[in-house]
Amino acid sequence: MAKISINIKSGTLEKEGLVVGIDLGTTNSIVALVNPETGMPEVLGRSGELLVPSVVHITHDGMPVVGSIARQALVSHPQSTIFSVKRLLGRSYKDIEAHAPYYTYRILDEEDDKLVRVEVNGKYYTPIELSAEILAELKRRAESITGKSVNRAVITVPAYFNDSQRQATRDAGKMAGLEVLRIVNEPTAASLAYGLGMNTSETKTVVVYDLGGGTFDVSVLRIEEGVFEVLSTQGDTYLGGDDFDRVIVHFWLQFMPEALHAEAHKSLRLLAEEAKKQVCSGREFEESVTLSDENFRLTLNFDTFESITRSLMDRTLDCLHMALRDAKLSTGEVDDVILVGGSTRMPFVKQRLADLFGHDKVNDSLNPDEVVALGAAVEADVLAGNRNDILLLDVTPLSLGIETLGGLMDVLIPRNTKIPCKYVKSYTTSVDGQVKMSIAVYQGERELVAENRKLGELLLTGIPAMPAGLPKIEVTFLLNADGILTVEAKELRSGVQQNIEIKPQYGLSDADVERMLLDSLSHAKEDVALRMLVEARTEAEQMIYTVGRFLEKNAALLSEDEIITTKQRCESLENALSNPDKDTILQGIDALNEYTRPFAERLMNKAVSSALSGTHIDNV
Repeated sequence: MAKISINIKSGTLEKEGLVVGIDLGTTNSIVALVNPETGMPEVLGRSGELLVPSVVHITHDGMPVVGSIARQALVSHPQSTIFSVKRLLGRSYKDIEAHAPYYTYRILDEEDDKLVRVEVNGKYYTPIELSAEILAELKRRAESITGKSVNRAVITVPAYFNDSQRQATRDAGKMAGLEVLRIVNEPTAASLAYGLGMNTSETKTVVVYDLGGGTFDVSVLRIEEGVFEVLSTQGDTYLGGDDFDRVIVHFWLQFMPEALHAEAHKSLRLLAEEAKKQVCSGREFEESVTLSDENFRLTLNFDTFESITRSLMDRTLDCLHMALRDAKLSTGEVDDVILVGGSTRMPFVKQRLADLFGHDKVNDSLNPDEVVALGAAVEADVLAGNRNDILLLDVTPLSLGIETLGGLMDVLIPRNTKIPCKYVKSYTTSVDGQVKMSIAVYQGERELVAENRKLGELLLTGIPAMPAGLPKIEVTFLLNADGILTVEAKELRSGVQQNIEIKPQYGLSDADVERMLLDSLSHAKEDVALRMLVEARTEAEQMIYTVGRFLEKNAALLSEDEIITTKQRCESLENALSNPDKDTILQGIDALNEYTRPFAERLMNKAVSSALSGTHIDNV
């Protein structure tokens, strides 16, 4: 079906809208477009507003606000302002549990391995929905500036993003109303922005060092005759500028009472980011902050900053050396080192890389915040059919395989294999008369599947009953240019076959995306009402439990009438739980809370008296 877009400003029809390149970043996001007149990529934005902070603030009436205005709410409304969404994409709570205290908003701690969710004002949001809000804002910005509709995009991701995270990024694009033409690795996009490969007569080996706000990755590329070949990639999806900020916060916390640490975490994050920028520009940082009526003087100089973050810098170099080893290259065989990501502005980053490769090889001539989006725009131009002088050959960052006997990982597509690719391997049955086979697909580098990530499962049924070892089952892995995997299993003697596109348990199907879009419009009111009712019931149940425990342990502090009345109010509240009106339940909670509040004060007075018994207090 042909697509027709309408230019609202001019009222004219367009066969297809513009295709843009988008860098969906952890800290900031940006959109770019190849200028049809000059043929050069350009960032879309107004003076001083090229970067869109990747922050979503949910207002009290449930409306999402994106960008600079949302960023201002990080201090005033931290519980309803979501930052670093990219770190949550394609993740379960188990994946981010160790980092959960860093977030000022509530991430649901669920026992299963489903997509992590954020709760704001009684409503749930997935990272895909929140990322879609950011992408939709970029789409609106591009349409406002160009006066044309934008319905297609190339979106970049860290090279080390796994299948789940890539699928989640694609889903977010769909939800924002974009046809995602390609998911491109950020280092590859950066190389395109620098024009590497445009001269088809030269061959270059390039290292792309990408240290952004929340992720780090390094890739080694060989560019020959306009063909980009990724030789290796290494990275860490929990290493970036945010982590350097966090180290500063922890440095300051050692000068504060432990009781204030939770409050300080929320208050000091933005100050730490400002301190980092100041010391990296040659100035010392000094600021006073008040926490719980106590005043603290915060200071930081460059030498201290470099010292306390040295271990983070060393982690990036460890990844770099592993990538060179995987590519079977020495530092002397590298022609260019490209710096990408705003965090590469820290002076010691360029210095440490120059010490390794030589000052003349380290290139940061393009704005490190913009370079990925510019490269994405170039690839978007290629996919739009406007140029054919460039070909991208990316690699899969992690091995893909299936579970075999003993819970072992049998790799079909090794890490750093060029994509798109197709691999076929034959298996057989292990039990006489076996008529079905479960094929569990995993991603990772460990020998045991238990240590790797499960992506999905395919069940091949209808295998003719034969002695063990006789059936011949052919398993095919097809990995497309976006890094999305399709698995097919076929029993060759009978022709029985089954195939699935691996949609990770952390991603969304097309039907899921469509359903979520419709549900958000048609069920918003009743969903909020239901959630508020559930919350009221939960609070009531917790209140009844707490009061019951109090009566068991402290009945001696209460009169007989107080005990009888308390039990009656608990019973009344318990009866109200079946009422569909949340206000009735809340009234019961308030009544019980108000009646029992003096009991807590009585218990506190008893504890204080006991603690001071026999103690003499001098007048000061």
